[in-house]
Amino acid sequence: MVFRHCFVASGLIAFFTFGCSGGANSSAENTTQVVQESNVTQLFIEAKATQKAEDSFHQGNNLLDGQHYEDAIKAYDKAIAIKVENPEAWINRGIALTSLQRYQDALASYDRAIAIKPDKYEAWYNRGIALTSLQRYQDAIASYNRAIAIKPDKYEALINRGIALTKLHRYQDAIASYNRAIAIKQDLHQAYYNKACSYALQSNLELAIENLDKAIKLVPDKYKKLAKTDPDFSKVRSEKQFQELIQ
Repeated sequence: MVFRHCFVASGLIAFFTFGCSGGANSSAENTTQVVQESNVTQLFIEAKATQKAEDSFHQGNNLLDGQHYEDAIKAYDKAIAIKVENPEAWINRGIALTSLQRYQDALASYDRAIAIKPDKYEAWYNRGIALTSLQRYQDAIASYNRAIAIKPDKYEALINRGIALTKLHRYQDAIASYNRAIAIKQDLHQAYYNKACSYALQSNLELAIENLDKAIKLVPDKYKKLAKTDPDFSKVRSEKQFQELIQ
């Protein structure tokens, strides 16, 4: 079975904005002018801090893209220390933690992002990945469902939800999830391969071969090799048609 990894990293870059407006009114009293100058100074300080948070966030993204996960987490921590209400930093921090297999810590990071912005589908999707890695499949399905409800064309979430459903032996629901993903993007070799797995687990040789064949036509070397050892095909691997397909 192929797990669909589609982490969000530098694609989640947030652009912070700041500004100060106004100016001295020549007819205003001196006390009013002092307050305005104080406000401008405060805005400048806040803008400088915001820029520092943005720089740390971008640094974290670059480190994450380079697979320097520990350093990425440190950079995100710096960004969050300045601007705690930053869901993108919490999400990408969670991705780095997931990459280090620190799944519980990753969940806590995704939950912080969701508390700030509940409709952030990236947080729900990546939360589902962490939960799947912890074999908490029912909870993972719930997270993928939230991601899909927010972004119905998130085919990666549909594929990963199918995997979690398969792990719970809910094969028909899993196949329906893969079919929804394929309806969005027809060349999804991962979806065809995982459909083949679901059918093989039900000893449905014909449909297992049909879907495996589609996956192999899209990515031949990968799926021929994988199907030779994948335990999901153990019920049908000895069949002549299956052996002919993976040769």
